[in-house]
Amino acid sequence: MDDCSSESSLVTAAPHASFLQRTLERLSSTQCLQIRAEEAAPVAVIALQRYLSENEAEQLDSYDVTFTDGVWRAKCLLHPGLHDLVHTNTLRTGADVFISQCSYIYNERMLGHGYICIEQLRCQPGRSVVLPQIKDIRSLPVLVKHGMERSVMLQSDVPLQVSRKHYLSLWNNDDPEGDIWSPGYPSPEPVLDVSKITLLCHLESFFKPTWKSLPLLVKIIHKSRLRYYGKHGQKIDFPYQAYFEVADQSGIMSLVLWNELCPEYYQKLTVGTVLYLQNYTLKQSYSNRSHPQMDHHRMKTFNSEICLNPRNPASFITVISPKRVLPQWGLPEVAYHFVTRSELDSLSNNAACDVIGLVTYVGRIERVKNKATKGPEKYWTYRWIHAVDGTSDHPFILELFSSSQPDIFNHICPMTYLVCTQMRVCQVDGSLSYLTSSFETETFITGYHKGQPYVSDPKVKSFIHWTKTLKDNAVLEKTAVGGHYYYPHPPQKCLQAMADSSAQTLLVAVADLKTEMETLQYREHKRFAIQGQISAVRYTELQTREVPVVRHGGDPPSSAEQTARASLTSQSHEKIPAKRIQLREVTPSVQRDHSPAKRKAELQEERDSESDPEPLQDAERRPPLQLEDSDLLSWESSSWEKQQEEVTEHLCQGGLHRDSFHRGFTLDDKDVLLQWSNLQPAHWAPEQSPDTVPPADCPGYYQVTILGINKQIAVDAAFFPIVSTADPRAVGLPQDPHGNTMLSSLSSGFLCPLGDPASTSDMILPEPEEVLATARELEDVHVVCILDLCHLGVDRVEVVLSRVYRVTELRLNEEL
Repeated sequence: MDDCSSESSLVTAAPHASFLQRTLERLSSTQCLQIRAEEAAPVAVIALQRYLSENEAEQLDSYDVTFTDGVWRAKCLLHPGLHDLVHTNTLRTGADVFISQCSYIYNERMLGHGYICIEQLRCQPGRSVVLPQIKDIRSLPVLVKHGMERSVMLQSDVPLQVSRKHYLSLWNNDDPEGDIWSPGYPSPEPVLDVSKITLLCHLESFFKPTWKSLPLLVKIIHKSRLRYYGKHGQKIDFPYQAYFEVADQSGIMSLVLWNELCPEYYQKLTVGTVLYLQNYTLKQSYSNRSHPQMDHHRMKTFNSEICLNPRNPASFITVISPKRVLPQWGLPEVAYHFVTRSELDSLSNNAACDVIGLVTYVGRIERVKNKATKGPEKYWTYRWIHAVDGTSDHPFILELFSSSQPDIFNHICPMTYLVCTQMRVCQVDGSLSYLTSSFETETFITGYHKGQPYVSDPKVKSFIHWTKTLKDNAVLEKTAVGGHYYYPHPPQKCLQAMADSSAQTLLVAVADLKTEMETLQYREHKRFAIQGQISAVRYTELQTREVPVVRHGGDPPSSAEQTARASLTSQSHEKIPAKRIQLREVTPSVQRDHSPAKRKAELQEERDSESDPEPLQDAERRPPLQLEDSDLLSWESSSWEKQQEEVTEHLCQGGLHRDSFHRGFTLDDKDVLLQWSNLQPAHWAPEQSPDTVPPADCPGYYQVTILGINKQIAVDAAFFPIVSTADPRAVGLPQDPHGNTMLSSLSSGFLCPLGDPASTSDMILPEPEEVLATARELEDVHVVCILDLCHLGVDRVEVVLSRVYRVTELRLNEEL
């Protein structure tokens, strides 16, 4: 009661001129409150937290949203009808909203607990007007209804629906979320009696149901990411599981941490940690689970699992500090299997290895749906990374999934030293092999290497020696962040069956593509193939000066978005005369100026261009926007004008956006580029500044209209060919020479030859009108188009045309 009284005094001492307080007072006399526009005031979203709903019938996640009006903080439940605003990142931290309808819900099974449920709201575009006025968000008092003071404790870091005890990560289920996962202070170590310990090799032969377990003394040699197995109807408060591989002098055995023990111990248990275990149980290892490859340890592996449970029986875990570990215990050293980039190509497919490299490219974080999940949808988060180690002209290409290390995963940036363990080799026909992370992968970056067992590995030492020979400026010129990226590249010849749901690229009807575009969630990526013919191509150069357009709930779009929208909303189908354009060389690493004065000028120019925004609907009523330096180049098939009359739907909402283009990396822009390429955070922080991203350096792109094979639905997709080796997409790209026709460029994905920023020779590339002059060879050609879709937030769907195949060149089978 003392705690509640203390919190209550804080609440009543706060000022009363507050929209949130007025709203709560009005809810005392009504079941449901509708707020008129003249009564509303903006409130800012400062936290957005997800958890498994307690309503089993809904089979949904629930979301708690914390708002502030600058005077109070209030955590509210989001009505399920508004969940799509979260799924599309329209409702997000750091933005303002206007609440128009809400109600107050009492917990009927608990005294003194209730909360506001937000039933209708409007997301405000542009920058927050509330947050700049707040110096310390934590100093604001929590708004609680009179008599409901107990809710203050619940609003610390647990869900409003009290049957749930913890939050989930906002965008995946693999990352620990909340204060309960903090490692805390180390507990005092008891006196250990190591005279009664048993070895792992004895467990399987001696273990019986009536046998009392003897203590174990083991060292952790592998750690896997967390596994969340929660589902509706389940009565487990913390449905988590974490696998470790532990060893003593006799061999290696799996160890499983269950349920409540995961929040308490997962962050404390690291590779190299020595454990003293009591009151454990033993069972046969689950045959279908993945295991790390441990042949390099040269030790016997046992098939049983050590189970550590919070109860029945309650296991005792003692973490032994390194200074107390004695050599006579005979615990093995942690072993690694590091390979250099020059050795990678000799490894077999699916082989496991550890790598270390200097990061040169970091892709944006994207999400992919786990199709095997039952119940609520589960997403994995991943990003693509390039890293070099000086042993090859090619970088490591890494597909890195979140490994329950969000502080590391979200801070991977160029110029950092990256270590990835237990990566699996993926061989690619006709191109470079890449590495993908496994369930057992751990990652470490600069700032986290100290004390890790791998620092003494000879190949790690050799890598560090190599990095000392580098010059930072020379490396910086070859770095990049974000933008559209996908690997491996589509094959030059499409021979795989695409109708099988297990295929890497699924062949779908254009009508199904429409559904997929409409149901994509924030940063979700999907790749599809469709049949049809190319009916129109437009080229847009990105050197524009436009009045910016603020999208609903989003940042002002780039000039690329505005130009694309203008070309799509134009009602004229008349061909525009070609105007000769000087195609700029896309070599951001050469043209980039790292000086603070230049950087400041660029950012100020971008801010100035984003002032005085106009509503989207007004912009769409304007005539086509005008380009300063070039006209819009275009080609249409001879039958397109007539075919448009028969088309029932034209999917033109997709295309390129400013987030589609990678940015050059500089140390001055490190923080803003990390924020830009990461996912929207669950908690707002004052340093969030999404509208100071450096401008992209890209000459232009082609907007391609694809008419479905049955000529009923058309879809627009963006094609921006690779023109320079400085583009991260050029890595691993097959570069067979071609004639730079429109069709050959679409079929290869690049213009020939690729420019090399390191070369002093002039770069000769065809100009856009020269490429479009050959577009008539597309007339009535039956093609298969590979499309990459990614939802970039709010209503922005990126649709990129990655490759085009002529059907006559395919190996036709029953799927096609």
